[in-house]
Formats: sequence, structure tokens, C-alpha cells
Amino acid sequence: MAGMDDVVQAIIDRVTEAAARHDATKEDRLERWRVLEPDAGRFVWFIAQTVGARNIVEVGTSRGVSTMWLADAARATGGRVISYDTDPDAQRDAAAVLAEAGLADHVELRLQDGGTGLAALGDGEVDLLFLDAERTEYPSWWPHPVRVLRTGGVLVADNALSHPDEIAPLRDLLVRDLTAVTTIPVGKGELVALRR
Repeated sequence: MAGMDDVVQAIIDRVTEAAARHDATKEDRLERWRVLEPDAGRFVWFIAQTVGARNIVEVGTSRGVSTMWLADAARATGGRVISYDTDPDAQRDAAAVLAEAGLADHVELRLQDGGTGLAALGDGEVDLLFLDAERTEYPSWWPHPVRVLRTGGVLVADNALSHPDEIAPLRDLLVRDLTAVTTIPVGKGELVALRR
């Protein structure tokens, strides 16, 4: 497995720095860009390649930082990313950076609620599901986050340590329905579950 593409890494770094400047001026978290931290990005990039993920689904495009991490991994595995978000401005910005990074052919951006998007996917068709949206909504999407995963597929949910109370209902469902669930202390904490 090769390292991250230098061009992609430079764009990720630039958008991450711009997000930090932008978010510092916003008190309301819903007005923040909330991009994925670099160590968490590298973690999902590595996981995607480790499981040979060809069908990757992301809920929460934001400004495309996590999408670039996933798309670079998908390029290495011969895969593709579907990324759901309800913010048209965020998806427009993500489309621009994905094109600049040469990753647009590996991503399909869908302006749609993540729960609705997951409900429309087939059983077992997802290799890696990355959740980074409104955490309190995840339980209402049940059973789709698990149903769409193939055997050996992995679910990763961001903010497991920064917002443990909001992630707890998802964790409880995953512990009930999957056999391997853990939290990795990178970024704001990644809840990771394996479907066996």
C-alpha cells in the first residue's frame, strides 16, 4: 500500500487549515465546516485499503476532506465513494476540491439525507460505511447502517470521544447486532464496528 498522493495531501492540508480559520469565527456548530482531523483521515484511508473497500459510503461530505481521504483509498482499491450530505454549498465546495485533486471520477456526491440514502442501498453492498453527520439521527436509520454492510464490512463513526453521549445509542445498537466494536482514539474518536 503506497502513501497518500502528494497532490491530494496538499489539498487536504489547505482545506483543513481554511476550515480551522473559518470554524474559529463561528459559535454555532452548525455553521462550522467540521472537517475530519488529519489523524482520523489517515485512519479511515488506511482502513479502506486494509479491507479492500471498493464500495465506500460516506454520510457527511462537509467540505470534502474526509471524502478525499476515502476517494484516494478507493482509487487504490479500484473502488468508488458515494457521499451523502444535505448542504448544497458544502457539496459544491467538495466537488471543486475533488476535481482539483483528480478524484472526481471516484466519487458520486448525492445531495440527500444519509438515512434516506442508506435505506435505498441493497443488502450487503457496502464495504466501508463512514458516518460523520448528525449523530443523534443514526439510531433512527436502523437497521440500514448494518444491513448495507457486507460480511467483513466495517462501519466507522466519527466523534466517539468528543460526543460520547450522542454516539452511545449507535454504539449500543452496534454491540447488539455486530460482533466486534471498539473505539480508536484518533481525531475526535472513531467508533469502529466489523460485520462478521
